[in-house]
Amino acid sequence: MKVLFIGDIFGNPGRKAAKEMIQKLKRERQIDFCIANGENAAGGSGITYVVAQELYKSGIDAITLGNHTWSKKEITNFIDSDNNIVRPANYPSELPGKGSTIISGEKGKIGILNLMGRVYMDSIDCPFKAAERELEYLKSNCKIVVVDMHAEATSEKCALAWYLDGRVSCVLGTHTHVQTADERILPFGTAFISDVGMTGPYDGIIGVNREIVIQKFLTHMPVRFEVAHGTVQFNAVYLEIDEKTGKTMNIERINQILDM
Repeated sequence: MKVLFIGDIFGNPGRKAAKEMIQKLKRERQIDFCIANGENAAGGSGITYVVAQELYKSGIDAITLGNHTWSKKEITNFIDSDNNIVRPANYPSELPGKGSTIISGEKGKIGILNLMGRVYMDSIDCPFKAAERELEYLKSNCKIVVVDMHAEATSEKCALAWYLDGRVSCVLGTHTHVQTADERILPFGTAFISDVGMTGPYDGIIGVNREIVIQKFLTHMPVRFEVAHGTVQFNAVYLEIDEKTGKTMNIERINQILDM
């Protein structure tokens, strides 16, 4: 099975880049499933119903989220009814939405699990224990499980990958918006990368207008972030996964600069 996972889509520039590249990669590589982190897809923070539908129409099959899940209040109106969108499973259980889902396609079923780190992040439930809980259901229903670990600390992402090695198909880091060059397949078949990167403005600072960010560092005064303009980057990973075993056979970074 061929899976494309797109790094944090940032604002309208990221959505446009994703649409263009998804169609190209589907033609070139016969992608079976396309998953994207969309927690910054609406104006650089959060997601709305309209934006989620736009992503689906672009060819994205499922959306993962992260620490900006609740940035747009309207998400509570649709997150429960949308089977293809997941928020971190280690958020308190009484919150709306779900931490994992199973979607189906022509090549079979695939499980998707979203977790969030706790190091330098919000104080929430343990992602390791949440993974154990969610995997009990996922693994009884499908062989392939893709994990989005939305976290700040490389060590926490790496620890989770080793902890789940052989039990999930991949652990893909998101959140830092900078693609890392440490993609690998662990001994028992779990692919790992510390961060898939960001799909959005290339000339900003992790997607934000650079002048605004520089002023914040210079003055320490609060500022309103704005999505940067200009050249756009597309960051993703391409995975080839054995449908029978759930083990990943190949992981490849994709990093494309687009003039849009």
